[in-house]
Amino acid sequence: MQSLHSPSLRGASPLDPLRAAAPRRRRPAPGRVAVVRAASMSAPPKRETDPRKRVVVTGTGLVSVFGNDVDAYYEKLLAGESGIGPIDRFDASKFPTRFAGQIRGFSSQGYIDGKNDRRLDDCLRYCIVAGKKALEHADLGGDRLSKIEKERAGVLVGTGMGGLTVFSDGVKNLIEKGHRKITPFFIPYAITNMGSALIAIELGFMGPNYSISTACATSNYCFYAAANHIRRGEADLMIAGGTEAAIIPIGLGGFVACRALSQRNDDPQTASRPWDKDRDGFVMGEGAGVLVLESLEHAMKRGAPIIAEYLGGAVNCDAYHMTDPRADGLGVSSCIERSLEDAGVSPEEVNYINAHATSTLAGDLAEINAIKKVFKNTSEIKINATKSMIGHCLGAAGGLEAIATVKAITTGWLHPSINQFNPEPSVDFDTVANKKQQHEVNVAISNSFGFGGHNSVVAFSAFKP
Repeated sequence: MQSLHSPSLRGASPLDPLRAAAPRRRRPAPGRVAVVRAASMSAPPKRETDPRKRVVVTGTGLVSVFGNDVDAYYEKLLAGESGIGPIDRFDASKFPTRFAGQIRGFSSQGYIDGKNDRRLDDCLRYCIVAGKKALEHADLGGDRLSKIEKERAGVLVGTGMGGLTVFSDGVKNLIEKGHRKITPFFIPYAITNMGSALIAIELGFMGPNYSISTACATSNYCFYAAANHIRRGEADLMIAGGTEAAIIPIGLGGFVACRALSQRNDDPQTASRPWDKDRDGFVMGEGAGVLVLESLEHAMKRGAPIIAEYLGGAVNCDAYHMTDPRADGLGVSSCIERSLEDAGVSPEEVNYINAHATSTLAGDLAEINAIKKVFKNTSEIKINATKSMIGHCLGAAGGLEAIATVKAITTGWLHPSINQFNPEPSVDFDTVANKKQQHEVNVAISNSFGFGGHNSVVAFSAFKP
């Protein structure tokens, strides 16, 4: 306490000790600063080596138009099979778009008890099943959860639209029958955080738990945030990804009103055609895609199956328009560059891109323009579009595409971009058109972008000790 009254400290700045400790710098000669900066910027990127900060993928889980099994899902993608067909969940005959990537025959048996299953919005059902299947894949099913410290395990599964069926039904009951007929589950099952919360409640995970909602960029935002919790030492393990169930009248009608959807009702299986000159809008999809992310140290200690490595990611905003991308792709190119920097990867190391590629007129070319800004030599890069087969799953899109990206890394096969009939001449990439290709992936990036100008990019590679 005596030092607080020392005459030598009266009126002193808190920065003085730092100033005293710092060596005095000479003013550089003209031009020297630019040389030094250029040298530092050209230094090769360095990947993370600390096993406490390296993030690995140990489990994958999904619910998709091709079922709930990851291997079966990827086999359908490799075969170039379309999951798009007429909507039969409700009468869509009066809509200008009458088809989607609608999930049929979904069962949560063994993952959700019957009473809760009847109450839950599909958005939550898909989330819980995908999350639990990812844990099983990570060798953490059932009693094996005792292997981990639950106070350091978290959940971060987001959604763009939330519990839309519960919300729509609640509004209908209010208007037609009055407020007394609104279910007490209306608010809990409509809000976007409840998927993460329900998984945590059932499993006892007490670590970071919330949701992110950035429209169609949601899943990648969740991967990026979850990985950073691990890197900062706030969690050992995170369940992360996205879920969506918006193929209901208000969901379809809303996107019709935005004039965003394809109207190729006569041939829905060819409606999603990214980079094709005759594309006329995206096709709605639904489902959930979830990864189990862990620190390398934690995964190795418990003998986890390490599938791939999450290298890094980035998020930013176009700050341009509610629904339209910047034509020059500036926000996207900046996001890709930042993701590579975070991953410790040079552009030359990337040889596969799972593109956002929704099949919209403006969006497809804006993304291509952005990619060209970052990757000067595109001859070694292959890009493909998962949405050509499963549609655009909105907040879950990045999750389902991350799983496709990881499977490409582990199998050495890239799924095709189907419906490539009349390619845009400016898309001078190998888009894996219509037929799968063998390809040894060095570094892969997966792009996702959402209404509001939200951009998110994540990078993966094979795990190398």
